[in-house]
Amino acid sequence: MYLALALVALPACTGSGGATDGGSDTDPDCPRCFRSALYPPDWRPGFADTEGRFLHDFSYAGYRAGEAAIPDVAGPLFDVTGAGADPTGAADSRAAIQAAIDEAARAGGGVVWFPEGLYRCDGPLTVEASNIILRGEGPQRSRIFFSMDDGPSYSSDIRVMGREEEGPLLTLSQDAENLASEVVLAEVADLAPGDEIDLGQLVSDAWIEEHGMGGVWTVSAGQWRTFFRRTVVSVAPGPPARVRLDVPLRYPLRVRDGAGLRRVRGWLTEVGIEDLGLSNAVSGAAARAYDQVHALEFFWVKDGWLRRVSSFASPLAEGDAHLQSGGFLLHRSRRVTVTDCTLQRAQNRLSGGNGYLFEVRQSNEILIADSAGIAGRHNFIQNWDFGTSGCVFLRVESREGLAVGTYGSMMGFSEFHHSLAMANLIDSAVTGDGWGAVNRGLESSGAGHTATQTVFWNLQGGALRSMQFGWGYVIGTREVEVVTDLADIFGQAQGTEPEDYREGIDQGEWLRPQSLYEDQLARRLGR
Repeated sequence: MYLALALVALPACTGSGGATDGGSDTDPDCPRCFRSALYPPDWRPGFADTEGRFLHDFSYAGYRAGEAAIPDVAGPLFDVTGAGADPTGAADSRAAIQAAIDEAARAGGGVVWFPEGLYRCDGPLTVEASNIILRGEGPQRSRIFFSMDDGPSYSSDIRVMGREEEGPLLTLSQDAENLASEVVLAEVADLAPGDEIDLGQLVSDAWIEEHGMGGVWTVSAGQWRTFFRRTVVSVAPGPPARVRLDVPLRYPLRVRDGAGLRRVRGWLTEVGIEDLGLSNAVSGAAARAYDQVHALEFFWVKDGWLRRVSSFASPLAEGDAHLQSGGFLLHRSRRVTVTDCTLQRAQNRLSGGNGYLFEVRQSNEILIADSAGIAGRHNFIQNWDFGTSGCVFLRVESREGLAVGTYGSMMGFSEFHHSLAMANLIDSAVTGDGWGAVNRGLESSGAGHTATQTVFWNLQGGALRSMQFGWGYVIGTREVEVVTDLADIFGQAQGTEPEDYREGIDQGEWLRPQSLYEDQLARRLGR
């Protein structure tokens, strides 16, 4: 597996470091080390400076909110070769593999086991039950390739999918502010601790105008959108009724805009894919004939994982192509960890949503860690519509991003792509291309402001364009071309005043802590 995270070796430093940008050093053993002014040694959630700038607590991202390790499930085992799968790749193994998955589902869960080999699938695979793990002997030893070269567009070759079920809307009776851990309602019906809920509001005309997005956010205008996916901690029936949440809100919700919550069911939980190689590359012409064909999708998954999964060059592909278009799609999911994965070499890097290797869509608290995206269009990306927040990209590497066009190509950044992703964290990332969080205006059917309150922490290499709605944060960089200028010649800063917060530019090696996510997690679990 390819992964070359080239973080610079750190100098010895025994203390907590000092303040930056005019602050005094506090560690005599490391006079150059500094802490962000927004993250002092005694930081607690809600700490803000005199201008109201603050960092969210990002420690809730990932499997079980970081409070438990991903399990090593022992069994029962369902061997795909025992169900008739051919490990030589000569025969179609789709039916046999699906039979093993279905048998595991009937048994209440288990490990669908891929012994060393190459498995050909002439059709898609589907997991529709909780507690199922697809596991091989490693991404170089247990490999699955998909042969379909006839699309369809907007499909996934492996789909791990729950069944989204929504209850009636319970409206808020008071506005809920940013960072709130509690919401107030007129009544809560039979809502109870442990219930899963979606919180959101209408994308109203007034809300759109407040963000300067009139004529831009037309796709979602007038529609109710989920912003946050949460678990109920406690219910006080009132009146007024009060519902406490497991994770604080990351943006205000307004009664004016029909804010409320719905109980949701149908999640798949405790599902994982590990130690496998995946490929779906075909001929170049066939790959470019269809849009958004993903290798794998998690839909409506909570507390799941992908680990040690990598793409490989398909035996059906021209050259060294690994993927037709998309890699992993995490869609309307929550608390999923992706770790130690490498995806690369997309055939279709044209416009239309292609070449997105690690894609997050309308999901909360996703953790993508220690993974590499190579030679996609946008290697790491948040995409399409409102509803992404609290996600963390930790020690990821992005390089060789290329946006291919009809009349030419340009560097493809990893980026926030659509409709106000709220309070996400790029932490200790390495890039050979770049990252972006800007106002994309009418691009992509009216993407508009793509990010707010997102933090770029300890970014190394490449370029960064951060022009976020309200406050965005760039803290500690190393050899990064940082652009936050409100006079941006491309117009991507329109309506993003004030200029994003900058601190420790070209001083990232001295930033303490090096990982904001890991330090916040240690603090929360120690509280």
